[in-house]
Amino acid sequence: MSGYDAGFLGVGVPLPESSRGGRLLDYPRFSVLLDAERRLASVTGVNIDGTRLLDLPRTGDWRLDPRVPAAEQTGPEVYARNDLDRGHLVRRRDPGWGTPAEARDATEATFFYTNAAPQAADFNQSRELWLGLEDHVLAFAEASDQRISVFTAPIFGDADPPYRGTRVPLRFYKIAAWLGRTGLEAAGFVLDQSELVDTREGVVAVDRLGAFRTFQVPISDVAAATGLEFGPLIGADVLGTAGARAEGWRELTGVSDIRWRRG
Repeated sequence: MSGYDAGFLGVGVPLPESSRGGRLLDYPRFSVLLDAERRLASVTGVNIDGTRLLDLPRTGDWRLDPRVPAAEQTGPEVYARNDLDRGHLVRRRDPGWGTPAEARDATEATFFYTNAAPQAADFNQSRELWLGLEDHVLAFAEASDQRISVFTAPIFGDADPPYRGTRVPLRFYKIAAWLGRTGLEAAGFVLDQSELVDTREGVVAVDRLGAFRTFQVPISDVAAATGLEFGPLIGADVLGTAGARAEGWRELTGVSDIRWRRG
């Protein structure tokens, strides 16, 4: 399995490294850095070729990765009889490019539990921001014949509630990187499901009156919150260092609020 390609964009963008270490797992066109203690990915990185994307029928079943002890994976028992979704970190369509056989192998590989994280159903299924943001990134790649690398995972926090032998992450990050007019560019986002998840008394309850919030944030803030090393992505941030200090986190109400260029 080829895994994430650090040279995919034409400049070096290595997979972010975690101060917590982890088990590196390669799949077709994406990689997962699995945190054994949290039983979830601390990093995923996928390469998307907008010129070769295919829209294939959904195939694949969720399964444990046989290369990893089951105790290190958040498996099917966490998602049974509750309102938690198996949230794809690397989206099913993202690595689905190339020949039909290559694309099918890559999309089916996204169904390993190592590439999932528990997400409230309203959070995972929303067309407005979580899926809307991901669809927007994919549409940008297709419309501009662009190559994009995307990094997504939970932000592990002390407030993440325990549930069935794991802890449900309350926040997630996503970073998209591409080659712009003047070189590498990147945008960072944080998505918060804190108001949707309640695991008191061992039962997940989803507050239908709650909401999740989505922010465009300085990538340096994601690094500080996760302990990850993002290398050149911080300097490529479209918010810019000075702008980030002045503006801080930008709450998004829709994909039209996203800033994709500096200035």
